[in-house]
Amino acid sequence: MKYYLAPLEGVTTYVYRNAYQKHFHPMDKYFTPFIVPHKEKKFSTREKKELSPENNQGLFVVPQLLTNNAEDFLKTAKDITQFGYDEINLNLGCPSGTVVAKNKGSGFLAFPEELDRFLDEIYEKANFKISIKTRIGKEDPEEFYQLLEIYNKYPVEELIIHPRVQTDYYKNTPNWEMFDEAYKHSKNPLCYNGDIFTVENYNEFHKRFKNIDTIMLGRGIIANPALVNHIEGEEAISKEKLLSFHNMIYEEYQQISSGDRNVLFKMKELWFYMANLFEGSEKMMKKIKKSEKLKDYEKVVQMLFETCALSL
Repeated sequence: MKYYLAPLEGVTTYVYRNAYQKHFHPMDKYFTPFIVPHKEKKFSTREKKELSPENNQGLFVVPQLLTNNAEDFLKTAKDITQFGYDEINLNLGCPSGTVVAKNKGSGFLAFPEELDRFLDEIYEKANFKISIKTRIGKEDPEEFYQLLEIYNKYPVEELIIHPRVQTDYYKNTPNWEMFDEAYKHSKNPLCYNGDIFTVENYNEFHKRFKNIDTIMLGRGIIANPALVNHIEGEEAISKEKLLSFHNMIYEEYQQISSGDRNVLFKMKELWFYMANLFEGSEKMMKKIKKSEKLKDYEKVVQMLFETCALSL
């Protein structure tokens, strides 16, 4: 099985990717949080850091673009390849209302004719690999039949499918019936993404889709960074390893961020997902959330690791 780390805005930065790679079962590919192209835009400092080979040593990183404009996609992708990348991922999955309102991300799926023209242009002109991360439609799962026909027309490097429609956001359950349509009829390599939070989730998926050899993990891996270790039957997570992982991220953000507030914002966002790693940690998580100074945050984290048992 190949494992990919899904892009999660503000969380799966190069800081997180490097810490994860050092401490847990390595991912076969890491996808960057999306970059929005603009005709005249140059990369921001943050984007340059995300793309810098120096910050991604030893990692297979795939930059992701969010756009519905073929010219913008091609220009920005070409600029990205100058960093040494040979695969670009197209985001057709983001369900955010602000993104969808601009007919981007999963909002683009509501316009299949325009999407077809867009894909025709980028695949005709690109001299690099293009993979696609998609949902199964905007509002109705039945939309996926037409979308799959469109995707089958192009040499998609990988079709990464999150089988929800945009209006689901992350509610309801992934639509495995529609994923089965791709499983049976896709002409392109498939990767599954969606609600793999536990070993049991993985086993249930793998039992049904035995020939799918690639999965993308997002919220599940952020909530439990040892998830792939558990799936692979490797040694259980330890407090020491988890603390080392935390400290590497924390120390790096102190180096590159200005002020306590910016560092704490990043760490609180991470704990939002990792809160359930410890038993009886509700009070500690509230203290983390209320921390306004790094010294206060450090005391709470130390107490958390000393007094609370891991729940895994």
